[in-house]
Amino acid sequence: MKKRSRIILITIISIVIVISLFSWLKRPKPVAVIIATVDKGEVQRTVTNTRAGTLKACRRAGLSPSIGGQIARLPVKEGDTVKQGQVLLEMWNDDLNAQVSLSKSEILASESRIKEACVIAEVAKREANRLTILHKKGLSSEGDSERAVGEAKARKAACQAAKSSAEVNRARLLVAQAALDRTQLKAPFNGTVAEITGELGEFVTPSPIGVPTPPAVDIIDTSCLYVLAPIDEVDAPQIKAGMPARISLDAYNKTFFKGKVRRIAPYVLDREKQARTVDIEVNFIIENDSLDMLPGYSADVEIIIDSHSHVVRIPTEALLEGQKVLVYDKENKSIYEKEVKPGISNWKYTEVLEGLNNGESIVTSVDRNGVVDGATVKIETR
Repeated sequence: MKKRSRIILITIISIVIVISLFSWLKRPKPVAVIIATVDKGEVQRTVTNTRAGTLKACRRAGLSPSIGGQIARLPVKEGDTVKQGQVLLEMWNDDLNAQVSLSKSEILASESRIKEACVIAEVAKREANRLTILHKKGLSSEGDSERAVGEAKARKAACQAAKSSAEVNRARLLVAQAALDRTQLKAPFNGTVAEITGELGEFVTPSPIGVPTPPAVDIIDTSCLYVLAPIDEVDAPQIKAGMPARISLDAYNKTFFKGKVRRIAPYVLDREKQARTVDIEVNFIIENDSLDMLPGYSADVEIIIDSHSHVVRIPTEALLEGQKVLVYDKENKSIYEKEVKPGISNWKYTEVLEGLNNGESIVTSVDRNGVVDGATVKIETR
């Protein structure tokens, strides 16, 4: 009997051990999670562009001649740095140059005729004065005196006519010079030649009205750059000129540069199949930051609407729907849901007004399978 009882007891113990072992093997495995510590710091409320913005030059000009003609001179090439007023392109204009030279010669001739006519007028005036004095003394006839006075007036008029003729010739020179200038493209400001459309000997024609054509010379002032970016119409009313901003460019590995909103477009863009947006312009606060950048780079901006310093904050990715977070219980190695009251936030941090204390640990990898309230977890090191 005792032997039978012992066998039953051993059997029961064995069954319990097997069941316990099976339960232990079948227990849920801890879920690997990433933990962040609640801390204090700055949180900013920001607005970002809906699509990639573009780095633009403050001054850029696509230059084309106002008349047609054959390219006779291209003194610059793409990439050259040019000064304001420098000739960039010149069309064949020998006839106009000859017209300018002719006008200058006519001016010189007119000036000589002025000297001649005015000297004669001065001599006639002195002769008239002399005969008038002699007539008063009875030493000259009245007729001689009147003829001398009339001659003096005629010579004075001839002098004035010569001066007027010279003014006409100077005006003709201006007309000829203006016609000559139309055959030249000159730099409107200091800049860099970005592109040249055309070669020596080719003919160029001005663009027909309403038909855009590539400019003959494209010049860019790269000393001043800004970002043009589209902002969703819902966010636009919050933005004001002068607000601080952060600028990032893909070409600079998302490095952030300080900026400031300089302009907000006074209208909403309504493009087909796209959200309605408002264009904003953001300047670099430190101009040297943009010295090596190229117009056309893609860029993003964050406009800082509000900022709170030294507040309890959490990574924004840790916030669940319903304003909840998953808090890590160090003793039980598990996680549990906790409701919080958030304040301002951005893509990186969210301010916590109530529900969490500085130093608590929360889960940031909330999108992983098995990361739910009550789950047993293990901390994944990064």
